[in-house]
Amino acid sequence: MKKILLIAMMVAMTTAVWAKGPRPGYQTKVVAHRGYWMADGSAQNSIRSLIKADSIGCWGSEFDVWMSKDGTLFVNHDPTIGDVEIQKSKAKVVARQRLPNGEPIPTLEQMLKAAVNLPRLQLVCELKPHADKKQEAKAVKKIIDLVAKYGLEKRTTYITFSLEGMKELIKRAPAGTEVYYLNGELTPQQLKEMGAAGMDYDIMTVFKNRNWVDQCHELGLKVNVWTVDDKPEALLNELLDLDIDFITTNTPEPVQQVIFERGISTYP
Repeated sequence: MKKILLIAMMVAMTTAVWAKGPRPGYQTKVVAHRGYWMADGSAQNSIRSLIKADSIGCWGSEFDVWMSKDGTLFVNHDPTIGDVEIQKSKAKVVARQRLPNGEPIPTLEQMLKAAVNLPRLQLVCELKPHADKKQEAKAVKKIIDLVAKYGLEKRTTYITFSLEGMKELIKRAPAGTEVYYLNGELTPQQLKEMGAAGMDYDIMTVFKNRNWVDQCHELGLKVNVWTVDDKPEALLNELLDLDIDFITTNTPEPVQQVIFERGISTYP
């Protein structure tokens, strides 16, 4: 009798721990940070990194956008490439720069043209904070116009560290477009009131504010966490226990594998 009672108690405890369970339709999706740039022949924010992210079944590929002095949009993480500062340089000067894999620095238009032929891949476009906020606002308009030109509105999500940029993206993007904030200081309620789709915060901020994840979901918002690289599997599983919607990573394949083994992804 005591043994049966003990088993019953253990079952009850297990049920209580997992009572919350995953949300209906829940599936953690993987975003390749700056594309799958660790693949052979690839480079951060290169067209090849976009293609490689698609080839391994990533849900999305993230890339970063700056606008040149004369209004051309380029894809690069840092404000400079070589010794050229993109915001303060003319397009012809920026265009001469090369990535570590030998590709020329891509324009946003070239990146979008490549994406048209990768219909499964979601595009996660990061607007970089520009020193000149008028230039930043012009960049937002140009980005949205280019995305519309290539018919990619439904496949494009926007993220940014710039509060002004987030507001401008929400204002100008088509209704229903998902815009996320990266900086980490806004609560889910504040994000909701501003019209953001959710929070896109670094892993330490999320762990320090675990309750924000549930708050986001209760408000109908989503949660992305970055950058989840070379973390112990136990830490990744702890993160997944929070029902995160998206994980952005430089190492997508091992992260995909852990998610797949938990049964919360359709990878590959």
